[in-house]
Amino acid sequence: MRRKFFVVLGIFAIYAASMTAQDTKNPYVPEIHGTIRAKYEYEPDISEGRFEIRNARMSVEGKIIPVVRYKAEIDLSDEGAIKMLDAYIRLQPDDRLKFTFGQMRVPFSIDAHRSPHLQYFANRSFIAKQVGNVRDVGAAAAWTFGVDAPVTLEGGIFNGSGLTNQKNFWTSDYNFSFKSQICLWRQLNIVLSCQKAGASDVNTYMYDGGVYWENSRWHIEAEYLRKHYSHHAFTPVNAVDVFGAYRLPLKKSNMALSFLGRYDYMSDHSKGVKDENGLLKTDDPERHRLTGGLTLSMGKGALQADIRLNYEQYFYNKDAVPSISEQNKIVLEFVAHF
Repeated sequence: MRRKFFVVLGIFAIYAASMTAQDTKNPYVPEIHGTIRAKYEYEPDISEGRFEIRNARMSVEGKIIPVVRYKAEIDLSDEGAIKMLDAYIRLQPDDRLKFTFGQMRVPFSIDAHRSPHLQYFANRSFIAKQVGNVRDVGAAAAWTFGVDAPVTLEGGIFNGSGLTNQKNFWTSDYNFSFKSQICLWRQLNIVLSCQKAGASDVNTYMYDGGVYWENSRWHIEAEYLRKHYSHHAFTPVNAVDVFGAYRLPLKKSNMALSFLGRYDYMSDHSKGVKDENGLLKTDDPERHRLTGGLTLSMGKGALQADIRLNYEQYFYNKDAVPSISEQNKIVLEFVAHF
């Protein structure tokens, strides 16, 4: 399987390079993009650290005709595993209307929908990583309207099979997701979304509300998510993410230094694994976290690189047994996007 992914990736790269060399003005030449995240983490409480390639994403996207577009994206190292992420065809009659068919991230949440090179911190919020991170196969539509206060409505239906269980998966109980966003005064964005998903054989219903304000220097964001399990199979989960970032451009260069702070929280959470009694068990114990950091950004446009230095302080209940990866840590991360 690993060899097949590299072969396919090589074919895409060679094809795109040859087409670009022949005609750089051809709008149907595929675009190749990639993101690599390499980091070092050190945990003072255990006096140990590790190096890790968190992501090595590659994607190809382009047009067949003006209204038919496509994208395929794989991650060669998603926490050490190869994963197919996006694989879809999109019908786009104009910039305001889109119909997407295939495998994709479902339209839900603010932070969970960010690509790795757009994240503000080295490690994702609890909303983005544990609670609201869902990719699936299905069909979705998006419509944007309004000028002074643009509104975007998105929605879709999905198998509920995840990314690896498609061939023999049949259902009459589809998952769904809806998301709405309005931009006020060109700086304030309000986002509301809901989603039906699955945890094991238990349906879950998630409701999310968030707001962020940004200008050329500041980005301030707050998001709240509540997750319910059908038939009271598990206690509802609450998750919060609040952060701010101040960007300071450095004179006479394409670089900027950002100062960041974040608070996020998650109550006891179950991913759907059951214990010997057939009950959902707690996979992620309740926790609070404070994160502070600096980011040096270089480049602009499609070519960019970041150096991130973060410190994370976790707070658990006394009886909690935290994962070794979810404890106080210092993180140094290098990110390159092209």
